[in-house]
Amino acid sequence: MRLIVRLVAVVSLVLFGIAVAPAASAATTVKVLQLNICHSGVAGCYTGDAVMTKAVSVISSTKPQVLSVNEACSGDVERLRAAMGAARVQFAAAQRPDGSAVLCQNGQRYGNVVMVVDALAGGSGVTGRYTAQDGSNEMRVWACLPAGALSACTTHLSARSGTTALAQCKELMARAVGYAAAGPVVVAGDMNLRYGGSPDVQDCNPSGFYRKGDGSVQHVFATKTLTFVRGTRIDMAGTTDHPGWLVTVTMP
Repeated sequence: MRLIVRLVAVVSLVLFGIAVAPAASAATTVKVLQLNICHSGVAGCYTGDAVMTKAVSVISSTKPQVLSVNEACSGDVERLRAAMGAARVQFAAAQRPDGSAVLCQNGQRYGNVVMVVDALAGGSGVTGRYTAQDGSNEMRVWACLPAGALSACTTHLSARSGTTALAQCKELMARAVGYAAAGPVVVAGDMNLRYGGSPDVQDCNPSGFYRKGDGSVQHVFATKTLTFVRGTRIDMAGTTDHPGWLVTVTMP
């Protein structure tokens, strides 16, 4: 009897031209992992290969779709990518005022890395040096992978001047606003700015974006087209002076 009733209902829908809406497609989960691994060999937070072992473990266990890494050496890239899986990569070498590369203690280039898994990645990456600098011997830079299913950027802002860090943040977020015209965007990094600080990191959050921070200086900005799910601090077991910061969002 129930089967007959269902068949009658289906026939009625067809006869009277009543459309049945298809089920909504499931949202795509995107995990954005921010790490500052302090791997230059120069800073006091350096712990040698221990931080790379921990970073690889965290990447392997969390399986992010976007990875942002600060204070890395160019030789770290392939090891990080192996843990990430098939992904597009852009490395941005920090620069001296004369344009030469800042080097890690091991002679490799020092800088920032952004990765996006192939399923979401787009075209070639781009890098640049900020207009605002703090007068130190390290010129701060950014790296982006634009034009995929989502665009992603990483950076490590001035540690010497909060005013300079805020200007740098605003410069990068202006670029992110431009990318947002084509689709969702995430920007992650060690901003050396705090929420509620002076200056306040929230002051570089543009219209159409929201910000999620680790309670300190690491932040992820995302377009409001990405729905925030959760933020998770990850204990790096003393291998660096920053926690891992994992932000989970969904995209339509």
